[in-house]
Amino acid sequence: MSLLSVLKFITSHPINENQKIRSMTRFVRWQVSSRLAPGAIVFDWIDGARFLVRTGETGLTGNIYTGLHEFQDMGYLLHVLREDDVFIDIGANVGSYTILACAARAARGYAFEPIPSTFLRLTENIRLNGIGAKVAAFNVGLAQEEGTLFFTSDLDTVNHALAKDEVAPGSVSVKVMTLDKAVEIDGPTLIKIDVEGFETPVLEGAEQTLRNANVHSVIMELNGSGERYQYDEGKILSMMLAYGFKTYSYNPLRRELISLDGKNLSAGNTLFIRNESFVRERLHNAPQIHVYGKSF
Repeated sequence: MSLLSVLKFITSHPINENQKIRSMTRFVRWQVSSRLAPGAIVFDWIDGARFLVRTGETGLTGNIYTGLHEFQDMGYLLHVLREDDVFIDIGANVGSYTILACAARAARGYAFEPIPSTFLRLTENIRLNGIGAKVAAFNVGLAQEEGTLFFTSDLDTVNHALAKDEVAPGSVSVKVMTLDKAVEIDGPTLIKIDVEGFETPVLEGAEQTLRNANVHSVIMELNGSGERYQYDEGKILSMMLAYGFKTYSYNPLRRELISLDGKNLSAGNTLFIRNESFVRERLHNAPQIHVYGKSF
């Protein structure tokens, strides 16, 4: 992403819309401090949650600049989750969503991150927040069956399973398993899936989990990346519909669910919900989020 694109994202973010100068100050302060300080910096985030961040970690630095990098979906998670709910983070990266769910909202969590170096950073953030007893972290990938796959390892937030005939320097062999095999519990309430186009095999290995009535929401990245594997996002939408989910986007400032016809075209993630009345009640009754002087 170019510098101009980054600055546009920061200044147009809903949390920053009335504090553009302050948001630019945060950006400049991070650019300077991250170059002066050796190693990782501890950043105090939301409701006592913290994370370790290094320069170049775009998934975390976006939270420094804006408060909540993926505003719609992170806001939804914070509004809908309750203490001791079960959250599953598939493609956890260094742990932004796991930290929000299990440190800020005291949910229990399962975090799956296939890249060994990234998994190490995830576990550092789990330890930093003292949530090791609440979070089971797995250095595995998820797919439709057990086995091994090769993954890229040096692409930050867009590491992915190699497609057929794809070659990448520094790729790593990773054990994969099914979600149904990994999580044998009464049922999660919220699942986040960010696997850079590999959603179809993940869902095929999660049939039992998705049939569990406790699962009311799935946040899934659908940005066209599945084309590298020749997967059809239309089939994903049909699969989720068959499980009883409908598609939405969410406005955290108004606590408003917006019904969609298909995937979310204005953002990378699509929100899948069933048991809508239950979810709406939770959103309505959730405590306010306070970040960078904004409450919602």
